[in-house]
Amino acid sequence: MQIRAFQAFVEIMRQNGFSAAAKTLHATQSTISKSLAQLESYYGARLIHRGKGALQLTSEGEYVYCHALHILAEQEAIKRDLDELKGLKKGVLKIGLPPIGSSELFAPVLARYTKAYPKIEIQIVEHGSKKLEELVKLGEIELAASLFPVAEGFGYQDVRNEPVVALMPNTLAKGRKALSAVEIAHYPFVLFESQFALTPIVLEAFQKKELKTDVSARTSQIDFLFGLIAAGMGIGFLPRMIAQKRVSDDVCMVEISDINIAWHMALIWRDQKQLSHAATQWLKLSETFRDHS
Repeated sequence: MQIRAFQAFVEIMRQNGFSAAAKTLHATQSTISKSLAQLESYYGARLIHRGKGALQLTSEGEYVYCHALHILAEQEAIKRDLDELKGLKKGVLKIGLPPIGSSELFAPVLARYTKAYPKIEIQIVEHGSKKLEELVKLGEIELAASLFPVAEGFGYQDVRNEPVVALMPNTLAKGRKALSAVEIAHYPFVLFESQFALTPIVLEAFQKKELKTDVSARTSQIDFLFGLIAAGMGIGFLPRMIAQKRVSDDVCMVEISDINIAWHMALIWRDQKQLSHAATQWLKLSETFRDHS
């Protein structure tokens, strides 16, 4: 009973609601509510504040929630080990990928992996690098793509190192293929939201040159970024391999002549953690793509 109750409790908080949790777990809302009630009865404490707006954990709920995550992670580890004994005939690989660059770097790996291991279910979580690091630490995903520098507590495998280029309206570039940092800083910036690791990397590069920057807009959508640039809102930044595939009659790619801004992608996992065979095979396959890129 308790494992299912823990699953219901954790999913209620992840989905911020009973009905959404029920859909995710393929259960009825009544079953989810009963599971939480059983858990609260067992521990003799209310775990969730049931008010208007977002659900919030009580102090007792926060304690139980942390332990529930640990217990569920242990259960997943047992299941994963048993699946490996069956020769990867079935199993789940949970991996986190960022919205920027995943189609270029990881879609080919995913296609080859599913062909080699058709019975392995791949669950992909999409977030910025900072959020993905948190999920890896919590054990909610096993692997994640993240930008250098890699934080302490993670093992990693190099994936790709690309220079970052500026994006600007063609009418503003006037045919120029490169601009200095001073020239670029003269214009407002259109950046991704702060949880995207590329944003602080770009801002820090200009700060090191002691250049003031003005951010006119932020977005989490790459298509909207190009729309804002085309509309004259400012200058954006992307890794060159991504930018060169998206330039158009309205937006062009310009090299930054005197700043080396690196978009250095890695696959990370919890340090000193034994990876599943499914994750190990993903890393091996990803490395073959890197060697031929």
